[in-house]
Amino acid sequence: QVQLVESGGGLVKAGGSLRLSCAASGRTLRQSTMGWFRQAPGKEREFVASISRSGDFTYYVDSVTGRFTISRDNAKDTVYLQMNTLKPEDTAVYYCAAGGISALQLRRGIEPEFWGQGTQVTVSS
Repeated sequence: QVQLVESGGGLVKAGGSLRLSCAASGRTLRQSTMGWFRQAPGKEREFVASISRSGDFTYYVDSVTGRFTISRDNAKDTVYLQMNTLKPEDTAVYYCAAGGISALQLRRGIEPEFWGQGTQVTVSS
């Protein structure tokens, strides 16, 4: 079992930046593939980014490629999502996720085992 707690969300103007953090407790973060998902109002949850256990492989949804960066610090049991050049379309609740599957499998829609509670990101026009 692992518990995930997100932080760093908030209100930002279009073009601005935010960095989300996800802190893990229970089993160590290095045992899990990590990912970020988001759910906008009136829309289904969608994949945003994933990172392998070692950090050697990362994947992104096309709409955030070049703007968002996922990273991890296994020594601190923390995964991050740096979000730059934010757009109103990025407004959503962002969820941290963890699992024993690969980062590519996360990208392809395979469900992870564990989810955080989510943090709200709002980008104003």
